Amino acid sequence: MHSMLSQLKLSNLVPHIKTSCMAILGLSEPTPAAAHASMEGIRLLMLSELGGENEKRFPAVARRIRYAQDIQALWYARSDLMAVLATTHGETIAREKLACISGKFKGLLPRALAQRAGPRGR
Repeated sequence: MHSMLSQLKLSNLVPHIKTSCMAILGLSEPTPAAAHASMEGIRLLMLSELGGENEKRFPAVARRIRYAQDIQALWYARSDLMAVLATTHGETIAREKLACISGKFKGLLPRALAQRAGPRGR
């Protein structure tokens, strides 16, 4: 019985230790409120880069960004934004703008998606 209690206490303690260590290292996951605020900031940045004129020319892209339900949907909308920006500004400028946007996703994506993104932030 004592062994079971010890294991139960330890299993409850492990997540707290992990969270504390991650916080000390600056690797803590954002709170839901902070993640939502970050997502809205990314959404506004993406719409700003799209621009009012392009919102009219490419309404499907604007809708995809504006109504993205989660951070993953915004992440995948970057490819459409890249296509529009490359069409209107050229590929070099589009890549620079997208690199800035991609950096904003740091710490917000699920681990598997972030690992696939790789060092280029794509």
